[in-house]
Amino acid sequence: MAITAPERSIGTVAMRWHGDRLDLLDQRLLPGEEHWIASEGPSGVAQCITDMVVRGAPAIGISAAYGVALAARHAGTGDWRAEVAHAIDELARSRPTAVNLFWALERMKRVFEACDSLDTAITRLAREAEQIHAEDLAANLAMADHALDVIQAKGPVSVLTHCNTGALATGGYGTALGVIRRLHEKGLLARVFADETRPWLQGSRLTAWELSRDGIPVTLNADGAAAAIMASGKVQWVIVGADRITANGDVANKIGTYSLAVLARFHGIRFMVVAPSSTVDMSLASGADIPIEERPGSEVRAIRGIALAP
Repeated sequence: MAITAPERSIGTVAMRWHGDRLDLLDQRLLPGEEHWIASEGPSGVAQCITDMVVRGAPAIGISAAYGVALAARHAGTGDWRAEVAHAIDELARSRPTAVNLFWALERMKRVFEACDSLDTAITRLAREAEQIHAEDLAANLAMADHALDVIQAKGPVSVLTHCNTGALATGGYGTALGVIRRLHEKGLLARVFADETRPWLQGSRLTAWELSRDGIPVTLNADGAAAAIMASGKVQWVIVGADRITANGDVANKIGTYSLAVLARFHGIRFMVVAPSSTVDMSLASGADIPIEERPGSEVRAIRGIALAP
């Protein structure tokens, strides 16, 4: 499926909404293959979230919102309210850590509960999902501008980043990668160092691919090389995204982010977390309260079915 001109301006898109179905770019197959999975109901969307067809906290939330809209669109003539309510519960179980998922579902639930007919629900839920998507893109563009004011670069800077926080992980443009994209647009980016990000290799498979596709200079490095890169003086900023931020400012993000924060502090390198307000969870006092997803051990022992360990 070809990338359109408007999409190029905001980066490679992770999803396309068609009103009666949601197409998701299967990020598990990148960079080798660009394959889109069509979901016509909430169960398909929930499975795509669980299986990491789509990933990145903002993109998960947006996809779930579209999943609720699909539940109404394809509801039967019987108890449509029960069908939509079940879809919301099913989508909520898909991934536990990214608070954007629950934030988006709560918004959709409020709209759903105010609808007095199925026809109204179909229209209003689709409109709300589209609004959530549009708001995320607008937030990414605004965060990129704000970050430039914080960085105050006098000349080109080099940035180290972790996982994937670009258009693939959001409604477009990106959070941390959106800042990097804006630095590049302004001629203020020397180079990006992208951690490979074990075990799913989002840095090598997605970030390096996304940046290369957009002509942004990137060097892929092993996760364990981050300390040496910082010690060499090659980077001035570490910029990452977040899955959840608690009331005291604690951040949960892709495994390995904590190590980068400690290393950056040791080497005196500025550290920036870029995330929309939908990632902030004021109901949790600190990071100790965040439910951390524990995924299958097979994801560490093998890559795409090829065993790396017994």
